[in-house]
Amino acid sequence: MGYKVAVVGATGNVGREMLNILSEREFPISEIAAVASRRSLGTECSFGSTDLKAEDLETFNFEGWDLALFAIGAEATKIHAPKAAKAGCYVIDNSSLYRYDQRVPLIVPEVNPKAIENCSDKIISNPNCSTAQLVVALKPLHDRATIKRVVVATYQSVSGSGKDAMDELWNQTKGIFVPGQEVDPKVYPKQIAFNVIPHIDVFMEDGQTKEEWKMVAETKKILDPKIKLTATCVRVPVFVGHSEAINIEFEEFIDEDEVRQILRESPGILVVDKRDDGGYTTPIECVGEYATFVSRIRHDPTIDNGINLWCVSDNLRKGAALNAVQIAELLGREVLKKG
Repeated sequence: MGYKVAVVGATGNVGREMLNILSEREFPISEIAAVASRRSLGTECSFGSTDLKAEDLETFNFEGWDLALFAIGAEATKIHAPKAAKAGCYVIDNSSLYRYDQRVPLIVPEVNPKAIENCSDKIISNPNCSTAQLVVALKPLHDRATIKRVVVATYQSVSGSGKDAMDELWNQTKGIFVPGQEVDPKVYPKQIAFNVIPHIDVFMEDGQTKEEWKMVAETKKILDPKIKLTATCVRVPVFVGHSEAINIEFEEFIDEDEVRQILRESPGILVVDKRDDGGYTTPIECVGEYATFVSRIRHDPTIDNGINLWCVSDNLRKGAALNAVQIAELLGREVLKKG
């Protein structure tokens, strides 16, 4: 049995990854459409060995389509996702629009798959990229020893800000070595090449940035509202791949060897943790991979029941496109097949 699937925002970084992953994972498809804004009309998008021409979102008719993977901004999603859902098409949305709506499930399939049962409005939300990899690593440990508090510092790649940000990093880097070709910041408030910027999204009244607030709110919604979490989110001069330094305080004692073993046996996680030079994963190694990589597992001697770890993932994949396709797979198994 195959499904009719539309990828909305197919010409962007995440949309193209969605098409790649649907093909790689052999998602059962009877018909597929690449949909984008009018300015991208006719742009070719690859789906396996097939080239698709982008169709106009403004005139696309979602009636008869089983599901749509949305990779467009919140404003456009606000207009078109309800239209698709009203037409009977399930929407898996990668924007922030519905993440904090209690009527809309926010899903990471390795963590809260049962939330798919609550999609009566036919809209399902994909979490923020930094949250997705975090909760994949936290879930099996929370099940074992109950997490009280998490302190996380993120090191987020520029692809999380889109193609213009990747171009800005590339051009600024070149400009540093070529006199007269310096590039002023446009996407970011400060130079990103050879720099780090402790500022992602807008500032809030309490001093947090919106990205930091998202990690707190989404972790509570996906995993457990009782978990206390504080985050510092930093943009780094890396093209693809988000990294996180995570400090976890548990209710119960858990040995670092048991942490290592639990994570090795958990879905979606690959442990690379040797106490040798290079015995850990960096963003370069995670690009193009499905897994969330965990390294540097060790006790935190400053608190009772504390563990530190390092977590890396391809933000265009697990942080966005892969998670959306995994939700589609879950939807196919648990809802569409039964409906």
